[in-house]
Amino acid sequence: MNEIYDENIVKIEFLLRKVCFGIKKRGRVILDEYKITPPQFDALQCLINSGDLTISDLSLKLFQAPSTITDLVDRMENSQLVERSRDIKDRRVVRVSVLQKGYDIIDKVVNERCEVVKDALKSVNSDNRIEFIKYLDIIYNSSFCSCEKK
Repeated sequence: MNEIYDENIVKIEFLLRKVCFGIKKRGRVILDEYKITPPQFDALQCLINSGDLTISDLSLKLFQAPSTITDLVDRMENSQLVERSRDIKDRRVVRVSVLQKGYDIIDKVVNERCEVVKDALKSVNSDNRIEFIKYLDIIYNSSFCSCEKK
């Protein structure tokens, strides 16, 4: 490490990294139960949060090549998670939208993930949870996370 950081900063970075890894690891187990992959989960979340998107827009939001997203959407369409449809205003534009099965799976997965977080925080009182949210929000709203909000 070239720079000397306050030991608390080093500890926070370490803990955030470990928490992210744990969430990712446990999240994959949950996704396996519903037969979807992490990229499919990310795409469904993105579509649900942003509304119908073109392949190009989805590829920008997920930081993937359009060809990768086309393959991903093909598999999701075959699993009846999403559908492609022509844009009403411009028939040349194809939009991807989430089908009910996709919404249902995301709802179930997010609920299970919330149960994991609830269990992890069972010894933390309500006031401390609110304080924890405040600090996570500061990190989320920093320039560090700004690329995710586009």
